[in-house]
Amino acid sequence: MVQNPRHISEVLTELMVRHGYTRQQWSAALEEAWKQAVGPTFASMTQVGRICRGVLEVVVGHSTLVQELSFRKADLLQMLGRLLPDQPIRDLRFRLGRIG
Repeated sequence: MVQNPRHISEVLTELMVRHGYTRQQWSAALEEAWKQAVGPTFASMTQVGRICRGVLEVVVGHSTLVQELSFRKADLLQMLGRLLPDQPIRDLRFRLGRIG
């Protein structure tokens, strides 16, 4: 059975998805956006996790920082919305944990 030739962009897109390149690229963009939104001091004490149904999970190294970030949640969501317009993040969930 002979298949019709495929366009190169279709083949490349399939390869990128299959090998997780787009996921890695998105992860790097998310981390960079988080660093910009939260600032360098807090970025070193936090780590972005996964997004599930529009909720971004963030691991935080100190319990007092969890409280501080909770107070700033609305501002952080607004900033992330500007930095990542293609990925609607509607909420943040902060979880105490180890960073690193």
